[in-house]
Amino acid sequence: MKKKSLFIGLLTSAALLLGACGDDTSADTEEKKVLEMGTSAEFPPFESINAEGEFVGFDIDLAHYIADELGYELKITDMKFDGLIGALQNDRVDIVIAGMSATDSRRENVDFSTEYNHSGEMFVVPAGSDVKSLDDLEGLTVGVQLGTIQEEGANKILEEENVNFELKALDDSGALIQELLSGRIEAAYMDKEVALGYLEQQDLEAFDDPTTSSPGMAAAFPKGSELVDDVNEVLAKAEESGFLKELQDKWLSEEK
Repeated sequence: MKKKSLFIGLLTSAALLLGACGDDTSADTEEKKVLEMGTSAEFPPFESINAEGEFVGFDIDLAHYIADELGYELKITDMKFDGLIGALQNDRVDIVIAGMSATDSRRENVDFSTEYNHSGEMFVVPAGSDVKSLDDLEGLTVGVQLGTIQEEGANKILEEENVNFELKALDDSGALIQELLSGRIEAAYMDKEVALGYLEQQDLEAFDDPTTSSPGMAAAFPKGSELVDDVNEVLAKAEESGFLKELQDKWLSEEK
């Protein structure tokens, strides 16, 4: 009887031990929540895809920081810029971080975080161009990226300033530069930081737009998203800790 009782006791202990091990394995393999992020990776230095096929840039580093702070696994989806708002409205993504300015018109369709960066706008022209000011754009073709604040700004210039030019909207900043270098447009109206990056790589010149004061960049969310307050807290921490300054020093030009 004693041997039988001892045998049963050993079996019970083994079962408990295996059960405990099973619980630990389950805990170890528990998956993180996934944060689905939309971006448009044709907007260096904020977001682009490097030679290894990896997302890189100011916004990408910031997105990873936000996800880590909130305990999420970050999943990034690349799409056309003018499709990002629709992706939020259709719940295809939880958040958009894409150098997007928090304009009043966009606020009608999505919610925004606090602003994390402000760039401004520039007109980019080929080196040696006679185009040095808004007045010189008269009768020319000016390119903008489709769906951006620069498209809105260019239309505002046409409405409010004494200058008339043809507006050509393209999918991304890379296409703008290609059109400019090939002579199919005479100027490109772009985010200042993006423009300065291209000036370092190509034989181009630029001048500031003296007419606009655009809102800063912010993360965008579906209307009513509970993530807004959480992300705002993380952005405040990033500001206070100096992390945003580190990103500016790493990715952005010193020229403002």
